[in-house]
Amino acid sequence: MTEEEARKRLATLKTEHRDLDIAIRALEANGGPEQLQVARLKKRKLGLRDQIFVLEDFLTPDIIA
Repeated sequence: MTEEEARKRLATLKTEHRDLDIAIRALEANGGPEQLQVARLKKRKLGLRDQIFVLEDFLTPDIIA
């Protein structure tokens, strides 16, 4: 994966992460029986966070102290 591809993928993941956060808040505000759906969205959001971390680590140069 090139740096440019990684940056594009990172932007896509961050957008999806933000969208999931909005969806989760909306479902929680309704307070209906969507708890299973909320749990699934939260699990997906955690997976995205992990992928974001890996890509950010890949794009951040190592600094020798």
